[in-house]
Amino acid sequence: MSLFRTKSIEQSIADTQEPEHQLKKNLGVFDLILFGIGVCVGAGIFVLTGHAAATNAGPAIALSFLIAGVACALAALCYAEFASTVPVAGSAYTFTYATLGELLAWIIGWDLILEFTVGAAALATSFSQYLGVVLQGTWFEIPPEIATVESGFVNLPAGLLVLGLTAVTIGGIKLSSRLNQIITGIKILVVLLVVVVGAFLVKVSNWVPFVPPAESAQGGEGDVFHQPIVQGIFGLDPSVYGIGGVFAAAAMVFFAFIGFDVVATTAEETRNPQRDLPRGILGALAIVTVLYMAVSLVITGMQNFRDIDPEDGAPLATAFVAADLPFMGSVIALGACIGLVVVSMILLMGQTRVAFAMARDGLLPQALAKTHPRFGTPYRITIITGVVVAILAAFVPLSTLAELVNIGTLAAFVLVSIGVIVLRRTRPDLPRAFRVPWVPVLPIVSAVICLYLMLNLTLDTWIRFVVWLAIGVVVYFVYSRRHSRLGAAEQKGAAPARGVDRAG
Repeated sequence: MSLFRTKSIEQSIADTQEPEHQLKKNLGVFDLILFGIGVCVGAGIFVLTGHAAATNAGPAIALSFLIAGVACALAALCYAEFASTVPVAGSAYTFTYATLGELLAWIIGWDLILEFTVGAAALATSFSQYLGVVLQGTWFEIPPEIATVESGFVNLPAGLLVLGLTAVTIGGIKLSSRLNQIITGIKILVVLLVVVVGAFLVKVSNWVPFVPPAESAQGGEGDVFHQPIVQGIFGLDPSVYGIGGVFAAAAMVFFAFIGFDVVATTAEETRNPQRDLPRGILGALAIVTVLYMAVSLVITGMQNFRDIDPEDGAPLATAFVAADLPFMGSVIALGACIGLVVVSMILLMGQTRVAFAMARDGLLPQALAKTHPRFGTPYRITIITGVVVAILAAFVPLSTLAELVNIGTLAAFVLVSIGVIVLRRTRPDLPRAFRVPWVPVLPIVSAVICLYLMLNLTLDTWIRFVVWLAIGVVVYFVYSRRHSRLGAAEQKGAAPARGVDRAG
């Protein structure tokens, strides 16, 4: 069946050697780990930690991060096997094309476009919030009319940031890596300072009870669109806190763990992908999980979770100001402001690599897959993506953006987990530098956990997600299916020569 035709691993790798579509290999394992840490240590640690504690989990937000981290670790193992077997740009899109077929590959690619594009916009918006805190009371204070969408009519700093990062991304992967190394080092120092200083301000009484008892959610039936759909499926009364709140918070803070997914998109730009990609993915995830849990314990230990303002755009800085340490608040705000720059940049970079792979396969216009003759970057799709992300960052609120990223990421994890099982059975002969243990049990557990976290997202988020996928299906049948290079090769009878597998 043409909808489920698969592209062979051999052909995917061969396509990376085409001169006009070739990316430069400049990354090592250290670069990959720092890319993962750089994209993960951002809004999740500086913004979502306080918000999720106040609205869903209380002090148990630390457990929420652990749950999200475990779910990511299981998916990361699946990503690591794929990345070491298929070292090609495109991440989950490329993996799905090799295992589950073209239609599902298109859907997950369309999903990844949502994940990375919206994610980059969300982090640029978060940067703008912290920039406002840093500049408040100075000659450079940002007027409210152009500071945020909520207080004015445009978020100008966020839009300008994205346009600047677009230029950096076009300038080459090594330039992006160097900028990331410098800024990630600053972020890690700020996070460690928060943990060390905050530990002396912790009151153990603020952690009691560690898991607050469940409470009825405010809003009742009229607020059904803003309740997790798992409550409707199982007939549960709308509630917050308790065990349900811990899982709902885990789904919310999952936004913080999408870094290793971006690492996988740089496969073609890694010098030794079979060895370095698994190390980069798993190393970054382990470091980030520990940092998140430590910071979440500090912020809920310094002040009672009920005193945290869920609408506060800079809750970590506010906590230190409330503890009579305004200097720490300023340091955190500055560190967050600087750090969020590279988070947005790396997500922007991930989006361009996925779209580049899709364009190279003909599912998007092939002209977008042309690389810059000097910098070796997909400059055409980068310019288009940068303009779109800048518009989103300038005109859409942060909360709406973050939830869309979560559901897109989780959907990608589900398909990658299933894909590992499929590829083990269809291509057991492939050399695998890294192998997921306990297949098929571990990938199945990964898929189930990610699906359950998806069910903890709100109904309105699901509606937006389904609408986006429906638009993607229409685009596939109107354009992508007819322009697919794989389909064209089959029609000419060249599929076997090009190393194409057929499914169905």
